[in-house]
Amino acid sequence: MGTTFFLSPVSGVLTGLMGLRLTAVLGGTIATAGLIISSFVVHNVNALYFTYGIMYGLGASFAYTPSLAILGHYFKKHLGLVNGIVTIGSSAFTVCMPPLMGYMIKNHGLDWMFRLLALFTSGIALCGLLFKPIPLTVIPKPSREGDGFMSLFKSVINIEIWKNKKYRLWALSMPVALFGYFVPYVHIKKFIEDNFTDVNNNIALQCIAITSGLGRLIFGFLADKPGIDRILLQQISFYVIGTLTIILPFVRSFPLLVAISLGMGVFDGAFIALIGPIAFELCGSAYAAQAIGCMLGMAATPLSVGPPVAGYLFSIYKSYTLAFVLAGISPLLGASLMFAIRLVNGGRNSDNTTVNGHATSMTSAADVGECNYRTFK
Repeated sequence: MGTTFFLSPVSGVLTGLMGLRLTAVLGGTIATAGLIISSFVVHNVNALYFTYGIMYGLGASFAYTPSLAILGHYFKKHLGLVNGIVTIGSSAFTVCMPPLMGYMIKNHGLDWMFRLLALFTSGIALCGLLFKPIPLTVIPKPSREGDGFMSLFKSVINIEIWKNKKYRLWALSMPVALFGYFVPYVHIKKFIEDNFTDVNNNIALQCIAITSGLGRLIFGFLADKPGIDRILLQQISFYVIGTLTIILPFVRSFPLLVAISLGMGVFDGAFIALIGPIAFELCGSAYAAQAIGCMLGMAATPLSVGPPVAGYLFSIYKSYTLAFVLAGISPLLGASLMFAIRLVNGGRNSDNTTVNGHATSMTSAADVGECNYRTFK
């Protein structure tokens, strides 16, 4: 997961260079190859670090960002709902895949489980082919002033998004909010094993997954309503997730734990469904892919570090109380930092006239620069 998010900025750059379609197909192909190779090295953990941790993560990263960015080029009025529908797939598979994977490992071994996952993952490349063909980025010819390299650099890596103060504040607050995001996902099963007996250890994660899908649809629908503040919706989701995570280690009733899991799922879905619409709102469709990629790349380290830190705290104190409380504080802090976005002058950015993430204007670099200036002023 760390690799997937850490390399998201690279995925964003590739969408500017190759287009959304080719980037998604490349990602699906690399991810599939990583799983197939992993099936032949299941007894070599060092090899799996590369084939599964790096190679599969790289492919997933290249596919994930285009899958969100492509939506804004086909849907405008109902972008939030569309994001909810698309991202509900991960919720559905979170419910059904663990039993299937457990069955494959028990009856056919880890190697065939990887091969089954490779079969599913190959669908990513096939779905990527369905994206509408995207023209390559037009790179201006180098001028006589010797600015050829800078023109090339700016045509591939758009630095204008960082001149957008609202986006900058949003992107910087997200890593803070996401530090504890994966902690409940990774450790809740162990928490249940330590504190409850004769219960289904997987039911909490399945509850989160089920209601997360529901939350993606509900908040995606709400995000499309006129006058709705999408950033505020995301702040609310972080406040609820953080509060429930803090409460979690003090729960001694399993039905209450299930209820908390259901609540966490609803607002987890809200956070995920709003990533794409907020990026499009702040940066426009021409730069949404890089905006999403850069934000996820910045969040990669805290997302990856949070669960090991929680595990380390558990190994010291033999309790998840401190780990879950700290994990819950980070979303509260991140959501609070987002209030600074409202202090920035200026309204929301209007969408750019684009074709699948690329400016339709094929004029000079100076004209494109003027367009960027007007968009992000």
